[in-house]
Amino acid sequence: METRRYAPRSAAAVQSRLQTADPAGFYGEKHKFDPFFRGPVLRRSCTDVICCWIFVIVIISYMALGIVAFRLGDPRKVLHPTDSYGQFCGQKGTSNAKKPILFYFNMMKCTSPATLINLQCPTIQMCVSQCPDRFATYSEMQLQYKLSRSYWEYYRQFCKPGFNNPDKVPEPVPQVLRDQDCPSMVVPSKPFLQRCLPDLSSLNGTVTVAHNTTFTAEFQHVAKSMVGLLDTKELGMKIAEDYTKSWTWILIGLLFSLTVTLFFILLLRFTAALMLWIPMIAIMLLLAYGVLYCSVMLSQLRHRPGADVSIVEVGLQTDLEVYLQLRQTWIILLVILGVTEAAIFFILIFLRKRVKVAIALLTEASKAIGHIMSTLFFPVITFFSVAVCFSYWAITAMYLASSSEPVYKVVAPDMSCPYANSTCKPEIFNRTSITTSELCEGAQCLFAFYGGETSYHRFLFTLQLSNLLVFLWLIHFCFALEQCTLAGTFASYYWAKRKPQDIPPYPLYSSFSRALRYHTGSLAFGALILSVIQLIRIVLEYLRRKIYGMNNSLSRFIMACLQCCFWCSDKCACHMTRHVYIMLAIYGKNFCSSAREAFHLLMRNVIRVAVLDRVTDFLLFLSKVLIAGGVGVAAFFSLNNKIYIIQEEVPSFNFYWVPLLTVVIGAYGIAHAFFSVYSVCVDTLFLCFCDDLERNDGRSEKAFMSKGLLKILGKSSVKH
Repeated sequence: METRRYAPRSAAAVQSRLQTADPAGFYGEKHKFDPFFRGPVLRRSCTDVICCWIFVIVIISYMALGIVAFRLGDPRKVLHPTDSYGQFCGQKGTSNAKKPILFYFNMMKCTSPATLINLQCPTIQMCVSQCPDRFATYSEMQLQYKLSRSYWEYYRQFCKPGFNNPDKVPEPVPQVLRDQDCPSMVVPSKPFLQRCLPDLSSLNGTVTVAHNTTFTAEFQHVAKSMVGLLDTKELGMKIAEDYTKSWTWILIGLLFSLTVTLFFILLLRFTAALMLWIPMIAIMLLLAYGVLYCSVMLSQLRHRPGADVSIVEVGLQTDLEVYLQLRQTWIILLVILGVTEAAIFFILIFLRKRVKVAIALLTEASKAIGHIMSTLFFPVITFFSVAVCFSYWAITAMYLASSSEPVYKVVAPDMSCPYANSTCKPEIFNRTSITTSELCEGAQCLFAFYGGETSYHRFLFTLQLSNLLVFLWLIHFCFALEQCTLAGTFASYYWAKRKPQDIPPYPLYSSFSRALRYHTGSLAFGALILSVIQLIRIVLEYLRRKIYGMNNSLSRFIMACLQCCFWCSDKCACHMTRHVYIMLAIYGKNFCSSAREAFHLLMRNVIRVAVLDRVTDFLLFLSKVLIAGGVGVAAFFSLNNKIYIIQEEVPSFNFYWVPLLTVVIGAYGIAHAFFSVYSVCVDTLFLCFCDDLERNDGRSEKAFMSKGLLKILGKSSVKH
């Protein structure tokens, strides 16, 4: 006879008659036995309707914000440099079509690389087809021009368009330089971010330009502030080159990671206990080998010259082999590996009973996932949802940043000009009193930056914060929907008396439809809490960076306390909402009621929860590390030509660790995506077990738990 599914009239109907859990009843009352309870409530009503409507209105407003940003924004302002006249360099259909690079007349007025990137350097900026490749001054050009016109033809490409008069009277002050028709000098430069920056390099600790150190102290100050940026550019180019060569190998490595992860999960289905003990034993052996290897390397480097140099003295190096020649590196690795080995050893010794309980839960989770295999691929839906949200946020942020208008400023040779740095309009500038003022002789109205003075432009920063907040809200909603859907699915498995016969048809789809239809408001409420906390953390990090250079110990102390407080709040909220979504999926109550029920249920089983939850996460973490490490070892031997069969196919790299780290991180991410389903399953089964233990007193004729789970967890409950 087929078991009848329990379908009460409302979610409140499944609330059992409660009895006190402790003398004071501080953590609520235990659930009573209910012969008709069969898991997730089918007949339920919408929860947190107000939050649902607010969420819908926010999404509509977010779409409206995107439309406004798309209408007013111009990504070219972000992607392409702009000259002093507000024209884009390299823009088709203009005179700058063949001039994609920005050139600065006086680089010494640019005191930092950030000034160059933000286009706020207070000097004339012109679009050019190529950067200067030699040292030259305007005065030198005038002398050489009399001998050969070719000197002028080279120099004029860095002057204002249309200027073709190198014989301007140079006395008493060069009129050309006063009018800023041409730069006073040009230095060898290279394009970086479509801007001409001096060809800087470091030679014996001295900053040089094109291997020439004979330039002014003022330029030396500017050069030192930019050499780090250009070194980063060279490193970035090498990394990009490695990615270009290795993208096929990275793709093969990720596909191999996917195959290994699926094979590991398949083995978990049949030999869960063995497959969970293997990562622990394997990692213990690997750590022991690592400790031994570090000891051998330390003994070999003991008397080697130069091995006693500290890592700080070496500094940042892209060649990892440099660090492997230092004793300090191996000492640090030895300490890390030794401490990790000892920590895992003591966990296995002192928490061996909890490890057995965690393995029993993971074994039951493997059975649940084996009966409902579609749950393994639900994170793919979440991944694409988050990708869509991220793309929309990034595009909207870019359009908002580029929706400002060009702002023009008065630039005067004499800084005593009262109108200097004031805003102006190029169309009417020549008809204003500024041009007739004696103090402002030679003043020009030039493009400064993009901004605006309207209400929309004044609130651009607020709109960017709103864009970030809604983005965080949406991605947390996607994760909440995934967790609630999976929790409802696995709860349907647990509360089936005969498994798998009594599992309802299409449990994943049914759970997803219930979560989306009835609990959108509750999920949005939980996601909003997490997104607000994380937005505050982002703002605090931004403020911390702002006050980092200030000599105010009190401000830094308060900031550190606030960051610590909200970090703890974030972790607690993430952990609690996970259990709230489980109770929400089972009983169908609103967010606050589900939070109270989850908290009381966890506190009534606080001893079991305190250790067991961390132990299961630890076992899953070891499994993910084993998969990522195994794939990393295979990738290491492949990329370093250690495998004879593919030696001729592997290209040479600037840094072999670039594709290697990408594969390892990608492998860990793939394993984490699949094992996140296990994590939700374990949490759901554990809460269902605690509820089942209260309802049915752990008696096998009433309980829904498996005999193995009842044997291990039931004895544990009696003890506590």
